[in-house]
Amino acid sequence: MSIPHILAHNKKDTVGVVVVEGLKAGTNMLGVVTADDSTFRLKAKMDVPIGHKIALVDIKKGDTVWKYGQDIGKAIADIKKGEHVHVHNVKTKKW
Repeated sequence: MSIPHILAHNKKDTVGVVVVEGLKAGTNMLGVVTADDSTFRLKAKMDVPIGHKIALVDIKKGDTVWKYGQDIGKAIADIKKGEHVHVHNVKTKKW
């Protein structure tokens, strides 16, 4: 298998983590779900830094965002599949 560009931890996750330096918009990424070692493909719509999240599906404003099979917050803007997910479009539900 090739080296993955993104990792998701659970099939339920709506975001994955970029695990390569210099991910550029237009890259046809290889993704791996670590819970079962399944793979998937996703096209990056934006440059995304290593360690940052990328949307695995379209996420609507107000939707719960899932990472590690856990609720990590809510979308404060619509996020398209393949877009960067960070503090500009996701906030914690705690405050």
